[in-house]
Amino acid sequence: MPEQRKKGVTIRPRAFILGFVFAVLICALTPFNNVYHNATPLGGGYFPLAPFYLLFWLTIITALSRKFLKIKTLLTGTELMFTWGLMLLVSGIAYTGFARTFFINLTAPFYFATIENRWQEILQPLLPGNLFPHGTAAIDMLYNGIDGGQDMGWMELALNIPWAAWAIPFFSWGIFMVLCYFLILCLIHIITRQAMENERMNFPLLIVPRMMQEALDEKKLSSFFGNKYLLVGISIPFCLHLLNGLNFYFPSFPHINTLVLAGPYFPAQGILTGFIKLKLYFYPAFIGFAFLASKQVSFSFWFFFILGAFFTGVLSVAGLSFPASELGTTFGPTLSNPEETQMIGAFIVFALFLIWIARFHFKTLLANATHFGSPGTSPGFIGDKIAVWGSLIGFIALAAWFSFHGVPLVQSVLLIVFFILFTMVAVRVICQGGVTYFTLTVAPLDAINTIFGLKIFSSLALIVGSISQKILFVDLRESVAPSLLHTLRITRRIKGQGAIAGAVFLVMTCCLFVSAVAMILLCYKYGIRELQLDWATRTTVSVYNNLLPLIQNPIQQGDSIKYFALMGAVVMGILAMGYYRFYWWPLHPIGYLMVYSSAMKILWLSFFIGWVFNALCMRYGGIILFGKMRYFFVGLIMGDFLMGGTWAIIGFFTPYGYQVLPT
Repeated sequence: MPEQRKKGVTIRPRAFILGFVFAVLICALTPFNNVYHNATPLGGGYFPLAPFYLLFWLTIITALSRKFLKIKTLLTGTELMFTWGLMLLVSGIAYTGFARTFFINLTAPFYFATIENRWQEILQPLLPGNLFPHGTAAIDMLYNGIDGGQDMGWMELALNIPWAAWAIPFFSWGIFMVLCYFLILCLIHIITRQAMENERMNFPLLIVPRMMQEALDEKKLSSFFGNKYLLVGISIPFCLHLLNGLNFYFPSFPHINTLVLAGPYFPAQGILTGFIKLKLYFYPAFIGFAFLASKQVSFSFWFFFILGAFFTGVLSVAGLSFPASELGTTFGPTLSNPEETQMIGAFIVFALFLIWIARFHFKTLLANATHFGSPGTSPGFIGDKIAVWGSLIGFIALAAWFSFHGVPLVQSVLLIVFFILFTMVAVRVICQGGVTYFTLTVAPLDAINTIFGLKIFSSLALIVGSISQKILFVDLRESVAPSLLHTLRITRRIKGQGAIAGAVFLVMTCCLFVSAVAMILLCYKYGIRELQLDWATRTTVSVYNNLLPLIQNPIQQGDSIKYFALMGAVVMGILAMGYYRFYWWPLHPIGYLMVYSSAMKILWLSFFIGWVFNALCMRYGGIILFGKMRYFFVGLIMGDFLMGGTWAIIGFFTPYGYQVLPT
């Protein structure tokens, strides 16, 4: 092991300051860019646009300063990666990871209450007063905007916002969010050594930044950017988005279609009926990520997606299609058909599988945590003792938060366990699969409903559990948990892990506050009704609509749901054992977890194309051809994100913005 790797490298304060400043700016600007301009998201996903765009130009500036200004130590490649990691970690908080639905979650039961839906009569008396804003005027202004707010400056607007109505809810939910972040930080540390050392995960989403880091540190940046394969790769999305962007603003320019609706080419009845909504999306960056991922993973993603569509047709032909009413009340973001509840069993069995294969790691971890005569450390932010005991303290504190707001202790524990289970499984899918865009099919409460039934919850527990799930544990397109593991992977060789852990937690906490303030300013200036928040409003209202029958007269799930959940558990068990026992096994279990995800409707073709090229390279050219072609696919990624960043900047100065990446 090289001496530098043994000792670790040092991060100077400038890297943290730079990362902190850019992270705050991203969180401050994201609501305006995404919600008001409806432009390509600055954050979002697990390889967000703004952090990579800034990393690219910071790398160029560092290289140029070294060459022309003779500044040798402006920033090292490791420091740039650390800066990028901080931005990566918090970029989603300002949008779907928190701010996009937060204020609607807290105001919908008041603003959308009508005589017909009886929310005022049934729901409102159950809502804990310290979790919701007070005052009809404050809520009405949030949706309609402050009178004359659009003509006010930001400081004047801030002075006119009824902060008193929000002070207590901000404090209460702030405690919830901080406790969740602390618990997730400790839990991610616990799984770190298993993922990085025992299983040797390759983290496909980190490959491009690491290649740039190595090129900078080895003073080979010019040869890296001069690579002919890389340049060809960059040129494809450059030309594509140059034409389509110009067409967006000036329709006389030609347009290259990146979406084909293939559904009309399939019959509405028969074994192919599952393909009637099939869409073919062309995103160069996602093809690049699919090529860089494990061939087994890429194959499994698109294979299971196609197989899932065939399964729908088989059920139809066999006369085994079940009506959506079998689902009863659901909370999953996209759950629409009974067969999709296979994912309940699949998620639970895969979580148990991950625990089983890490059993020796957990045994060592617990030994380190309970042996008070030694430090008991492992690669990561913090030592094993702090991680294990911190997780326990965080879990207890979070259970106490739920109990304080009226949720019985046993019900609180059940909620937290399932929230954590779904989050940890999502971390594995995203970090190992190189999935930049991930959505859950079923929600944690759907799994609880199928296994235990929701009658075990009090009405208050259902309300608080549903809202907290919606705020942090169901819209996992921008969860902090996978980004934490990515950040930990970046920083595991850096000295001063305790300081880094503190810096990471500080950045998350500060950006949580900045995101909340930025979003509330935007809402009071323009009004939620005038902003691009239709999806957030619709999905939040549906949560309260689902709660109402559960409180009045719970709708039971059909028996088919339990059968499908059991089927998912059996299939996942077979896949997990095959993956673990046989080296030749072609299917990865995480592919099955994505079969009904709405994200796969967008990504499946990219994974298919990436897998095809990966397989052809390895079969006919071996590792040499793969090494060359890797630069081409890295170029696809870089070109997509550089054009996305450029059009996002242009979008700030125009009424509407051209979107390069999916929202």
